[in-house]
Amino acid sequence: MAAGRARVRRGILADLLRELGPASPTLCAGWTAHDLAAHLVTRERVPWAGPGLVVGALHGITERAERATMRAHTYPELVEMFRAGPPRWHPTRFAAVDDAANLIEFYVHTEDLRRAMPGHDVAGWNAAESDAAPDRNAMWASLRLIGLAGFRQSTIGVVAERTDAPGRLTLRRREPVVEIVGPPEELLLYAFGRRAAARVELRGDPEAVERLAGAPSGV
Repeated sequence: MAAGRARVRRGILADLLRELGPASPTLCAGWTAHDLAAHLVTRERVPWAGPGLVVGALHGITERAERATMRAHTYPELVEMFRAGPPRWHPTRFAAVDDAANLIEFYVHTEDLRRAMPGHDVAGWNAAESDAAPDRNAMWASLRLIGLAGFRQSTIGVVAERTDAPGRLTLRRREPVVEIVGPPEELLLYAFGRRAAARVELRGDPEAVERLAGAPSGV
């Protein structure tokens, strides 16, 4: 399998899954690390489960496939299957495709594990030490599409501003406008619906900020 940035993130996620164990909580409602490992393996190895990842009406098919994957393999097996990467026929064997399809996915799920850990230290976090730093430009480039999807139901305008370098993106054209400020990886987590866990600053009229925080979200 060709090496790219997603391959690096795959290793980080696999190591964390192994370290934390199957019963560890995640930010995905109702999922443990075991559920997450089964999801990651299924999305790469069960082609007929793929449509349910993007089409809500078919999500039940994907859930059944994930449960079957979990029954068929032990947790350590799932972690090592994920670490090994997809089958040879899978297009993400190529680094460019892998990065496009998986870089963001693997980052978000890594943080789903990290930030659900009891005693996770939010106050001690340092943006300069984040392992996402090498991927920030790629994450920023992905934010427009992800943000358009994540805020599609918002009645509030949304503008993202990165703090690690100059950059602003309009993600939802409405009035009034709330600015979401932070490094690209935190902006992505907020757009993905991990709002309580994202380290961002919201700027704008207090009522508009409250409305945005309460609006439906997630990709």
